[in-house]
Amino acid sequence: QGTMLSATPTVRVVIPCRNEAAYIGACISSIIDADRSGMLVEVDVCDGMSDDGTRAILEQFAARYPWIRMVDTPARTTPHALNAGLERPGYDVGIILGAHAEVGPRFFQANIETLRQHPEVGCAGGVIENVYADDASRAIGAAMAHPFGVGSAYFRTGRKDGLVDTVAFGAYRREVFDRVGYFDERLVRNQDDEFNYRVTQAGFGIYLSHHIHSKYSVRASISKLFRQYFQYGYWKVFVNRIHGTVTTWRQLVPAILVMFTVLGIPLGMMDHRIGWIWVAGTGTYLIALSLAALHAGRSATLIPYVFASFVALHFAYGSGYIKGIWDLILLRRDPSERSKALTR
Repeated sequence: QGTMLSATPTVRVVIPCRNEAAYIGACISSIIDADRSGMLVEVDVCDGMSDDGTRAILEQFAARYPWIRMVDTPARTTPHALNAGLERPGYDVGIILGAHAEVGPRFFQANIETLRQHPEVGCAGGVIENVYADDASRAIGAAMAHPFGVGSAYFRTGRKDGLVDTVAFGAYRREVFDRVGYFDERLVRNQDDEFNYRVTQAGFGIYLSHHIHSKYSVRASISKLFRQYFQYGYWKVFVNRIHGTVTTWRQLVPAILVMFTVLGIPLGMMDHRIGWIWVAGTGTYLIALSLAALHAGRSATLIPYVFASFVALHFAYGSGYIKGIWDLILLRRDPSERSKALTR
């Protein structure tokens, strides 16, 4: 059970950032405009030595608002940036936020209220509303907000209010970090997922509340989505290796789908019974895929994009997971430098 928050808690918002001149201003402005009464809010924007004008924007905010700081993070990875802000003492609640995010007017109030109403939990989080730049981004967002695309990632789908296994922009009690440590700096991807696994294993609940709102600007393409989720699948295996266990069983489904699809063809040629199983299984998947695309797309122009997004999500994650098993489990390699290259 978490300790009670003080009457005027100090809340530190930590924002990893690199070359986000197009978004960081709106992100910080949303924090400034939000209701921060009854608490002390401070912001650490941990910048990976941006060279696109981001630093000038941050310097302007810091000069005007002394509770906003720019923190240099030369390592240029998300876990290094998060830890640069969270390891410094002096706060009661630490909130991680994305540079593409904008918080709702009651974001801080709702987080603190949730932590006070649920002293048994160590983290509160809310539902993300995606903001789209174009039809491709809108279709990808629709796929990622549908259970067929992301399973039980409730912070995307908004289909649950209560205890979950992960959230995106969590508000953590300070004692969570004191007990479980900080973000694993070996992880270029999945660092928040791995951290939340440690949080729940330590006995802290993670509570998703529909009263906590934020927006996220989606800038994406099918090819970028594929590369991103390939990395998610690959690094998930490294997380499993670190903990010596499969952290969530649903992560196996895309890999099983890829193996069934690929291996079923040659095996079906050798044995017609396997062939019929492959045809039946593939047909069932395609029917489910089509129905989900119709349900999520909601317009004739978006449905083909949503269909492609679902395929990219499933097969990218599954392929990355299989590659991770080969490299990281069977060959006992560490993640390659190429796998550490971030996609956007």
